[in-house]
Amino acid sequence: MKYFTLSELTKSATARRLGIDNTADASIRANLTALVENVLDPLRVRWGMPIIVTSGYRSTALNKAVGGAVNSQHTKGMAADIRTVSDSRADNMRLLRCLLNSGIVFDQVICEYPDAQGRPDWIHVSFNIAGNRKNRLTAVRKNGRTVYVSGIVV
Repeated sequence: MKYFTLSELTKSATARRLGIDNTADASIRANLTALVENVLDPLRVRWGMPIIVTSGYRSTALNKAVGGAVNSQHTKGMAADIRTVSDSRADNMRLLRCLLNSGIVFDQVICEYPDAQGRPDWIHVSFNIAGNRKNRLTAVRKNGRTVYVSGIVV
């Protein structure tokens, strides 16, 4: 783990504010390490600039508090939500393209809530030690609910 830390992948202002324990056990730490070593660090090298993790591991209680999906890979330490330092949608789209064109193996990449030009608010990426599906999805809101559409238009 060169560019990211376990502390960075487990910190949560929501957990701190609500008094929720977000401590990662050994199996979660192993998954987070695999995510960093196989996806996040290689992406950081290709990107050539820092990448911000906005959400990494979430305990079950934290995941519920933030409204995460019941089976979220965040609860297993397999996923991170990332963005660029600028957090501009244009830069986030460049980061998404960088990932998709890099050859880096991932389980899922989700273009989260793109604008009219298809530029993501943030990017969800996951890695599974047991095998990776290489799913590409886009999360959109329909009738007040999140819907996952197969594919990403870049």
